[in-house]
Amino acid sequence: MSDLRWQMLMTPDRLGESEPGQITPRRSPFQRDFDRVVFSGSFRRLQDKTQVFPLVKTDYVRTRLTHSIETSSVGRSLGSAAGVFLCDNFDMGEVNPSDVGAVVAAACLAHDIGNPPLGHAGEEAIRYWFTNSTTAKTFHDRLSAAEYSDIAKYEGNAQGFRVLSRLEMPDRRGGMQLTCATLGALAKYPGSSQSTFKKFSFFQAERELFAEVAEHCGLIRTGAEQWARHPLSFLVEAADDIAYLIVDFEDGLRLGLISAAELESTFLELLDSPAVRVELGRIRTPQHRAEFLRAKVIGELVRQAVDAFIERHDDILKGKLTDPLLKCVPAADVLERIRRRSEESIYNHRHVAEIVATGFEMVSGMLDIFVPCVDELVRERLGGPVASSRSRRLGALLPDYGFVDSETENGGYPCLLHVLDYISAMTDGYAVNLYQKLKGISL
Repeated sequence: MSDLRWQMLMTPDRLGESEPGQITPRRSPFQRDFDRVVFSGSFRRLQDKTQVFPLVKTDYVRTRLTHSIETSSVGRSLGSAAGVFLCDNFDMGEVNPSDVGAVVAAACLAHDIGNPPLGHAGEEAIRYWFTNSTTAKTFHDRLSAAEYSDIAKYEGNAQGFRVLSRLEMPDRRGGMQLTCATLGALAKYPGSSQSTFKKFSFFQAERELFAEVAEHCGLIRTGAEQWARHPLSFLVEAADDIAYLIVDFEDGLRLGLISAAELESTFLELLDSPAVRVELGRIRTPQHRAEFLRAKVIGELVRQAVDAFIERHDDILKGKLTDPLLKCVPAADVLERIRRRSEESIYNHRHVAEIVATGFEMVSGMLDIFVPCVDELVRERLGGPVASSRSRRLGALLPDYGFVDSETENGGYPCLLHVLDYISAMTDGYAVNLYQKLKGISL
């Protein structure tokens, strides 16, 4: 197994473009990646998608949009600091430390762009529907083993790659045509649904596009449809972990689920600094004290994560590291305690549980409605019976991504992906309103 090479890993080549990319000091291609994500419709819709608390009434608690921006900010710091080490010790060509930071920041910004409404509960609802719904079972024999696995294990990470590489700007190959460096760094689980990873980064529909990314980055192939991780994906993962562990804990204080005393004592365990305690003593309100400590904790975790990246760099480059970076830092035990406490009091809070339970019914109900209708339209396009007027009316609600491949024999897989594209793109509020209208609950 050969080592990865940084000049390939930081390739400016864009997915779907034939001309090689170039790194210019005026405006780097990786900064352009960031800008393309920011101005996309899929990113904008994250403003009304769940981070932890679905459909919450307060205007303070984070959404997927604010979480993605905060993760990107942490990621830029991680990437730039790691970039100093890389540029001092390796032949990086025209790449400078800020370019490394820009790649990590752009990947972080896009890391949740494929999430369906109601967050991870939406993913779970899709998987549940496909394995339990009577409607879904009519498709089981129409899919290959790999296609079946895609839907049965439905994954927001793979949907995110599909959004970036196909659905946004669907009329050109490569979709948004981000650099392969950014797309490689985005892939936390660089394999298909049949890989050995616990999750996966692409559907069968995009396997050739992902293989192109892997080739341009020089990723190490470890199986038929899986590769060793891009080294910068460890920094993207660390940025996400830092943002959600620390910030969700802070949100727990705002919502009265975590006491100020518990938050302060826990965060202070991560900060071995008398100066921090002195400055904390000057701050009066619990919220401002929490904000101050959160900022200090994030800075400390960035430092520890970069140190861990540097210490384990050789194993990362050989594709040997399997643990997340935050499992390798001095703060690992405290972070694990924060994770368990958050699961106990924040992620399993009654409000979250109620909405999640309702979301299962909502997502399943929309799939029961739309899948048969789109299936009729697909069969008609492939030379089958004329679709019903009901199917035509409902089908008019869906965007036309050109979802029927002329070489597809029965259209089952494109049909399912097309409906999942539509539902996954919905915001929480839009999904609730549409479902109520479809069921005649409201007009």
